[in-house]
Amino acid sequence: MRELLRRAMQQSDDLVVEMDYMDCHGRHTRRVISPIRFTSSEHFLALCLCREEPRNFNLSRCRNPRLRWAADVVMPVEFAEPMQPVGARN
Repeated sequence: MRELLRRAMQQSDDLVVEMDYMDCHGRHTRRVISPIRFTSSEHFLALCLCREEPRNFNLSRCRNPRLRWAADVVMPVEFAEPMQPVGARN
């Protein structure tokens, strides 16, 4: 995860990160972010393209990160439910 974030930080004009995230209230959402910098060993600052503002993220709450081309993303990005694996039950 840290390496993927570093790559997106280094190529911030070209790459964003899409990930599933659980907030402090236990709500799961899919986020598209542009990482800015690490603020501690467990947290990082990023521009949340869903909220259109900077947010602090906890690394332990991030799941399924993947790089996307920034040119393919139009702001604001709608919040979405994380995708359930085939055969998974709620």
